[in-house]
Amino acid sequence: MTSSPAADAAASLLAELVGSGLRDVVISPGSRSQALALAATHLARQGIIRVHVRIDERVAGFTALGLARETRVPTAVICTSGTAAANLLPATMEAFHAGVPLLLLTADRPPELRGIGANQATIQPGMFAAFVRWQHDAPVPGDGDWSGLGARAVAAAMGADAASAALPGIAGPVHLNLPMREPLSRALPSDYRADMGEAPRPDAGDPHLLERGPRTVVVAGADAGPAAEETSHAGSWPLIAEIVSGSRFGRYVVHGYGEHLCDDALGGRIERVVVFGHPTLSRDTASLLKRDDVEVVAVRSGGEELNLNGRTRAVASVVVGQGEVDRTWLGEWMQASAGSIVDLSENAPDQSGLHSADPEARRDAMRAELDAVRRPLDRELLVDAVWRATWPHDRLMFGSSRLVRVADAVLGGKKVPVHANRGLAGIDGTIATATGIAIASQAEGAAGVTRVLLGDLAFLHDVGSLLLPPDEQAPRIQVIVGNDGGGTIFDGLEVAASAPREDLDRAFYTPHTAKLEQLALAYGWEYQRVTTRPALDQALTSPVTTPQLLEVPLSR
Repeated sequence: MTSSPAADAAASLLAELVGSGLRDVVISPGSRSQALALAATHLARQGIIRVHVRIDERVAGFTALGLARETRVPTAVICTSGTAAANLLPATMEAFHAGVPLLLLTADRPPELRGIGANQATIQPGMFAAFVRWQHDAPVPGDGDWSGLGARAVAAAMGADAASAALPGIAGPVHLNLPMREPLSRALPSDYRADMGEAPRPDAGDPHLLERGPRTVVVAGADAGPAAEETSHAGSWPLIAEIVSGSRFGRYVVHGYGEHLCDDALGGRIERVVVFGHPTLSRDTASLLKRDDVEVVAVRSGGEELNLNGRTRAVASVVVGQGEVDRTWLGEWMQASAGSIVDLSENAPDQSGLHSADPEARRDAMRAELDAVRRPLDRELLVDAVWRATWPHDRLMFGSSRLVRVADAVLGGKKVPVHANRGLAGIDGTIATATGIAIASQAEGAAGVTRVLLGDLAFLHDVGSLLLPPDEQAPRIQVIVGNDGGGTIFDGLEVAASAPREDLDRAFYTPHTAKLEQLALAYGWEYQRVTTRPALDQALTSPVTTPQLLEVPLSR
């Protein structure tokens, strides 16, 4: 059997990663990375890990991001050298800012081929330097040893490696650059296996004590999760929860929070803010966090400290102290919140009228129901339908489109798992991320559907993610596209007031004539065009057996 130090090192590294908690590997095909890919597929055949193949490295990176978002343990993405590695940068940046553990395993040419014009060779060491918890340019197998790299990489990605993690306790990406010389692979022995282990968890240390006294609100941004609601409940403090937080539920959720933050009688009297996650959807929230007369305590979650006012205190966790509840403060917020609830139930059938003994009442109810059936869908009805159809066994992914801001403004409280790439709030990778979330949640036994709600430009930006390998089990996923023919989010931004309409349309709105049905057909997805609320409700609640694309036409 031909010896291959590259194959031996790759097999040992994958086994060590599995022993440290790795469960999912995303592969983009390439020659230089063949030893890593073959070790991964060998372990996948034994049922030790799950392997997912994506031909586009950018899609692979975001798929890995979605897998890690759901499992909260590192997912590895394997690629070859050159521009392949560079295509991992967008997902890496998002993972850094959102605090998601990711392992970048980039194959490389040996050092003697760097900087001399060799084929597919560039300067890969350090290419992700600003966005990783740890990076290492490994020696070429045979010149040095890779042992220990896997365990240290996982620990650093989890924020559990004090020696290498610049931000202890904060998860994020790790880059292992892996140069190899030929021969690049060999047949692996049939007895090659790996023992499964658990990923290390960082020690959060002692929680920060939140003393009672200051007039306090809890702000929940993206990825805040249930901890924000738990703190709100424990402190009897108003909860300002973005729709992407996963915290918009419980007794103290504030509806219409933007207007109340601008109210001097409420927002103007806030003395302390406890922040979970990364708030990005509201300028009113950002203005609150910039105030120098407000104490801000931010529970760390991402690569950058939240410190908009220059004196925010970053902590790993919090606990509410004992003492008397300020029921007057809470009551004022709850009263204001009750007056801001958006009731979209007027579109529901009047069941009492439909079954009334009064013929005139029945006619009125039937006429109203017919009007509702004929009413074209708008953004409020769309987000409401998706929200109502989603339950705790489902997953919901929001794209960075106009729809997420509409959802934030009108939707009520509900405890459902919500995801969004709000670390940097880019539109790229939305479908790929959601695919990773769907695969991970359903592999762990979740019985529901992963729904993705996004605009047409975010959809088109990531349309390549619709390509799923035929030999992998397709996830139960619905991609719901609110198609208003371009980027209408810019109609509400500053540029709309300063740019000539022609320039606004061409450079920002960017109108298109893409045929989504034909795209769905090309990628083998089930397609449905939905124009009414009853049809949308039926589409959202019908069984999902194959990936679905639902197109909802919207006016600009």
